Amino acid sequence: MRKAWSLFFLAAAVVAVAACWAAPGMHWWFPQKSPGGHAVSPLGNQIDDLFYLILVITSVTFIGTQAMLAFVLWKYEAAPGRRSAFTHGSHSLEVIWSVVPAGIMLFIALYQMDVWARYRIQSRFDPYAFEHPIAEVTARQFEWRIRYPAPGKTLQAKPQPDDLYTVNDFHIPLGRPVMFQLRSDDVLHSFFLPHHRVKQDAVPGMTIPVWFESTQTGEFELVCAELCGWGHYKMRGQITAQREEEFQEYLKKLSQSQFDDGVLAANAAGAQQAPAGEEKP
Repeated sequence: MRKAWSLFFLAAAVVAVAACWAAPGMHWWFPQKSPGGHAVSPLGNQIDDLFYLILVITSVTFIGTQAMLAFVLWKYEAAPGRRSAFTHGSHSLEVIWSVVPAGIMLFIALYQMDVWARYRIQSRFDPYAFEHPIAEVTARQFEWRIRYPAPGKTLQAKPQPDDLYTVNDFHIPLGRPVMFQLRSDDVLHSFFLPHHRVKQDAVPGMTIPVWFESTQTGEFELVCAELCGWGHYKMRGQITAQREEEFQEYLKKLSQSQFDDGVLAANAAGAQQAPAGEEKP
């Protein structure tokens, strides 16, 4: 019976490795829209690399412990006439299995510092993006409100009369670092772009700068990753990455639609419909 358990634990390791190997092809992996299943941001790819490094370390540890467990169950099965031997343990082994994991954790902590610093430390942000945030994103139950500066202007901390507004529809320019200011109007939310690997809590009373860069055009999910109330499940939006000229054109059209009172359009339509010989307004 113990040999059967030995084979079971060995098979568990084989099945786990096979499942992880097949997961990307079955779309059981990271959200992906880019060729090869990579993140659609440079920083996101670095975060993926950290994940894969930790996955390799934990996989080797898992396979090793499962193999050792299977070996011990197989070799030391109870047998008639065999007496068990008492051992106090090995100080050398205890030192090894304490020092090695500590060393691995220290290595991971040091290895990830550059990625963490690029994402969280403001002095490592792109200087131009930091000085020219493209928008302010305010989380509130249960929507994302986006405030852009007027075309050609810089975003101010205090809303301006010509600022532009959208809800759950965040547009960004492609191919350059962009930064926005993240706020919350009520409770704790979490701004999450799965395809870009961007996640940042929105904390009431704080304005938090967040930066990233999109390397692919298209529409991507924007969700709240923090339980924020009964409507948390429907707090969804989209982020649209587009070329610079398309982004500027979007802002112009948004400005025209937001400040159009309908008078000019009505006058133009009336002028076109006026009978021949009559004076057009």
